[in-house]
Amino acid sequence: MPRSQRGFTLIELVVTLALLGVLAMLAAPMTEAAVQRSREQALRESLRELRSAIDRYRLAVEQGRIVRRLGESGYPPNLEVLVTGMPDAQNPKGGQIYFLRRLPRDPFVRDTNVPAAATWGLRSYASAPDDPRDGDDVFDVYSRADGVGLDGIPYREW
Repeated sequence: MPRSQRGFTLIELVVTLALLGVLAMLAAPMTEAAVQRSREQALRESLRELRSAIDRYRLAVEQGRIVRRLGESGYPPNLEVLVTGMPDAQNPKGGQIYFLRRLPRDPFVRDTNVPAAATWGLRSYASAPDDPRDGDDVFDVYSRADGVGLDGIPYREW
């Protein structure tokens, strides 16, 4: 048989498979970093959305659109209130004020059976910034995820 009609040798196949294996080993860490980067971006967006809604709630209280009872801080009592809404005290027709269409989930919580509100750590107005604790209101939210971001800051401190 002429040389051009013969197939590949075993050595050529082994070398090709070895090269493909090396390329796969190089690509795996890059794909893992890309997945982590996308989760971190989703976490940033969710935290920004929640914190903005909490601030809008507080502004509505200061403007007198939400009735503030004696002894309350003016922050929402829980995260669900941001979605379910509050009665508008300045609307004669008795409308509601909504702050979020839906409650975002912490992207690092993989259990889909956990409600979105339970995926976040809550800090009340009365708790210290270095030791966040939940309480009668929601002053801030944070991720409960263990681990450190690509920027070297733990997710709980974002």
